[in-house]
Amino acid sequence: MAASSSATTVWHGGLADGSGVTKPESGAFPSTDVSWASRTKRAAGNTSPEELLAAAHASCYCMQLSHVLGEAGSPPEQLEAKVTVLFVPGEGVKSSHIDVTGQVTSLTRTAGTGRERNRDRHRDRPAG
Repeated sequence: MAASSSATTVWHGGLADGSGVTKPESGAFPSTDVSWASRTKRAAGNTSPEELLAAAHASCYCMQLSHVLGEAGSPPEQLEAKVTVLFVPGEGVKSSHIDVTGQVTSLTRTAGTGRERNRDRHRDRPAG
C-alpha cells in the first residue's frame, strides 16, 4: 500500500536575506523556520533541509533494520541511528553517514565486520 507525505514551505525574500517556514501536512511536528543561514551555518533554533533529510534517513533505516532482524527471527529491543548529512554550499549534499547501535538479545555476534565476513565467504569459492 502506497502512502504519500507532504510538507509545505513558504519562502520570503532572496536566498541570502530571505527565510521561510516549513510545515508538515500531518501536523506531527510544528512549523519550523528555515533559512540559508540555518543551512550553511547551523543557526540556533532553525532547521535545514539536510537536518530533515537526516531525520528521515535515520527513521527509515531503523524501520528497515528492525524488519530485516525480525524476519531473521531476532527482532530488536532497541535501535538507535544517528545520521549526519554533509552539505557543501554551491555543491549540494555530499554524503549521508549513519552510525547504528542496538540491542538485539537473540542475535549471535560474529567476529569481524559484515564486509570482512562477505570477503571471507567469497575468498574460498572456486573460480568459474
